[in-house]
Amino acid sequence: MIYILPLLSVVLGYAVALILKPSNKKSIKLLLAFSGAFLLSLTVMHLLPEVYESVLRGHEGHNHGHNHNHNNPVGLFIMIGIIFQIILEYFSKGAEHGHVHGQGHEHSSSMPWLLFISLCIHALLEGMPVSHHHDLAWGIAIHHFPIAIILTAFFVNSGLNKTAILLFMVAFAVMTPLGTLISDQLSFISRYYTEISAIVIGILFHISSTIIFESSEGHKFNLAKLLVIILGVIMAYFL
Repeated sequence: MIYILPLLSVVLGYAVALILKPSNKKSIKLLLAFSGAFLLSLTVMHLLPEVYESVLRGHEGHNHGHNHNHNNPVGLFIMIGIIFQIILEYFSKGAEHGHVHGQGHEHSSSMPWLLFISLCIHALLEGMPVSHHHDLAWGIAIHHFPIAIILTAFFVNSGLNKTAILLFMVAFAVMTPLGTLISDQLSFISRYYTEISAIVIGILFHISSTIIFESSEGHKFNLAKLLVIILGVIMAYFL
């Protein structure tokens, strides 16, 4: 299930964009706001405490219960994740949070390789903590669904070749399950699970907070947006 959910969400988003051709931007923005709140809540309530607990357990094992290390590396790796995501967005132009309009690909049949590589790296890293934290698969799936709709619609409207769009979305769909598989199977990755998870936490912090603040015009919190954000927090709490 942890492999299927993120993959299926992108496939469904791709199909919805091609078949239904949704044009109501407000509905998509509300869906984005919900996904951002849900993902941020999962990160804060579940993934972040788990990472710090693993660090504390490690310190207790080495220091016989006396943890005097004030230079905890987790915070540093979280900040590295935030900075790394900002760098990725320099190339992807913010496609990770649905901000893909006006990138200058209008009526172009060529593959936007920088966008493709940036999104694949982002999705691959997102999948790594899922091997230890299965609930995160739901958050990533809900996050990727509206992104897949927006990306597919953008590429279609830009005149990108249909085969290129399909290959792009298939690769994007596969990256998160691939990250989960790599994290689960490779002992090298497992040894650095805490550090990798902290980097992903930074990535998710940046992505989800950006989604919440960018999902309505003028950064204004209207009632509908506030309600879907609260719903996202509540659902993440009970997951």
